[in-house]
Amino acid sequence: MTVIDAHQHVWDPGRAPYDWLGPAMAPIDRAMGFADARPVLGAAGVTATVLVQAADNDADTDHMLATAAAHPEAVAVVAWVPLDAPDRARTRLAALRRDPHVVGVRALVHEKSDPDWILRADVGEGLSLLAEAGLAFDYVTSSPEALVHVPELAGRHPGLRLVVDHLGKPPVGGGPGDRAGWRKLIAAAARHPQVHAKVSGLYSARGPLDSWTTDGVRPFVEDALELFGPDRLMYGGDWPISLLAGGYERTWEACMELLAPLSTDAREAVLGGTAARFYRIDATLLNAARDAAV
Repeated sequence: MTVIDAHQHVWDPGRAPYDWLGPAMAPIDRAMGFADARPVLGAAGVTATVLVQAADNDADTDHMLATAAAHPEAVAVVAWVPLDAPDRARTRLAALRRDPHVVGVRALVHEKSDPDWILRADVGEGLSLLAEAGLAFDYVTSSPEALVHVPELAGRHPGLRLVVDHLGKPPVGGGPGDRAGWRKLIAAAARHPQVHAKVSGLYSARGPLDSWTTDGVRPFVEDALELFGPDRLMYGGDWPISLLAGGYERTWEACMELLAPLSTDAREAVLGGTAARFYRIDATLLNAARDAAV
């Protein structure tokens, strides 16, 4: 089985600015490279990873592409383009599409001052460019409330493949009412067949990130499996953020426990098949990753 971690980061403050990265993020407020991640990825049996943008600038994307060029296990890159500047986005996309690693685009929507930024007309033009280019869009939120935009986006852009990062940040550690509110929002998103979701970044919504438990996460994964099915869910380890939430090993082991009741085919979909198909990962790059893992 090819195990694909569909949500990994690398960053280097010496090569790109990361406005959100500072002492509060210690000990990961430094350059975090693929070589740092390789031991834990290998121990988990991860064959390939998808590098996901961590800053809204070209330098971060260039750093990811350089990382992918140097490490065959990094088979795909979710880049950044200025969606709210369609002309610039078109030019940048034309350059990025020359690299087979580029499979999608993400913007730090949750850090925009306008909570409805993603619905702006200029951003819509940018999203249409992604659909035309055959690229996916990662939708990231800091709380479940932003999930309200996903059905609208899916309706406006029926040809755009969308994936909700981290299951839309469910209220892990909250009460039954909190779960019900999240479920209503994620269910509305799941009604659109082009919308997928990542089983990743499921940390405590209240208190320290590492105060989550497998049993606390379980209801949200069960809901996601019911609403999306394994063919629209993909595993993501969220390294290096997961280091602040108890470590990559802990999140991997929890995921394995939560997926254990599934059939072999369903488990293989979440652990790699969905990501390969959704992101349309280049088969040659996947083969190279398998060879590197042997």
